[in-house]
Amino acid sequence: MTSPVRPEDPRTARTKARLRESLLAECAGRPLAEVSVSAVVRRADVGRATFYLHYEDLTALAVDARADVVHAGVEALHAWQTGPSARAPARPPAALAAFLAGAAGRAALYRTLLLPGGGGPLGDRLHRELRERARAERAAVGAPDPELVASAVAATFTGVLADWLHGGIPADPAGLADRLWTLLLALHRA
Repeated sequence: MTSPVRPEDPRTARTKARLRESLLAECAGRPLAEVSVSAVVRRADVGRATFYLHYEDLTALAVDARADVVHAGVEALHAWQTGPSARAPARPPAALAAFLAGAAGRAALYRTLLLPGGGGPLGDRLHRELRERARAERAAVGAPDPELVASAVAATFTGVLADWLHGGIPADPAGLADRLWTLLLALHRA
């Protein structure tokens, strides 16, 4: 028997929100490696012990603070869907280029959390959520090889995003969206 999920205590939610905002403000002018827990807690106006009550380290806080990028990435890839039988358009959804433009704006922070090739704490989370969403959608419509294709789509998107953010793929957000979309459609058709 599973226990019901309890909502997060409002005080805890407020504290975590202040810590996330503080970290993002600290990272606006310098890379995560140059940010200290002391600076984050001072800006958030919380104690150091409170920080460690909620997060193991700054990387864990950064992943939590940027979890929205994972959800935005997953949604951007699926923004074209209007129903279970919708067919993917030949052109990428506008949300994909918008997502990439937003990621480019925080590239320094993302490069710390999303390593070349797609590894790192944010890469692992993005890959996991994309794979599950793609697998569930393929299985729901009876498409072949849902596990295989979902894994390939997640790995391709996560790896290309990471390599682009690290400067390994020259493209502007719209250009990358077009090229990436073509790759992802090919994987779905395979």
